[in-house]
Amino acid sequence: METPFELLLSGVVMGLAAGVSPGPLLALVIGETIRHDRRMGIRVALAPLITDVPIVLLSLLLLSRLSGYRTVLGVISLAGALFIGYLAYESLRSRGLEAEGIPPRPRSFRKGLITNLLSPHPYLFWITVGAPVVIRVGQSSLSAAVLYILGFYALLVGSKVAVAVIVDRSKAWIHGRIYVCLIRALGVVLVVFALLFLRDGLRLLGVLPGG
Repeated sequence: METPFELLLSGVVMGLAAGVSPGPLLALVIGETIRHDRRMGIRVALAPLITDVPIVLLSLLLLSRLSGYRTVLGVISLAGALFIGYLAYESLRSRGLEAEGIPPRPRSFRKGLITNLLSPHPYLFWITVGAPVVIRVGQSSLSAAVLYILGFYALLVGSKVAVAVIVDRSKAWIHGRIYVCLIRALGVVLVVFALLFLRDGLRLLGVLPGG
């Protein structure tokens, strides 16, 4: 069983990886910042704090009813490994965000809410990755589970806020090597997480010993 610090660190790493990886919400943060100012970008960055609440609750409710079925949890863990592996692949092949790819229409906090709510990433993450971790850890330490969630959202939102601030100061940064190197480094970290979830899934299914 992981320690509370390890859970917090895990949530921080996953939140940072999700926060700076290319996606519709990050593109919207950058677009609002470029077209208006950092305040508009930060408003968009805060969207997950609202839209993810029902997603997290529904994921926990659904999976808590399945927590006694090791086969189901094993399959879910394997799905989590695939999802994280996909994120790692997307990060490792990233070449940066192009300004031409940012939607030209003005955006708002409402647009940020809609964009995140319609994005499949929050649903996939919480059903396949986040909720299984919280349920597993929460059975022995509720505080550790809370630390995981807090760490995840602190970096998920905080990293997007940081991007808005940096882009506001240097518009050309989104094309720079620093961003690409950071994304690819996080891709390597995500590969490690994918392998860990693969191991857990195979253990739950009885393919590997230690389940």
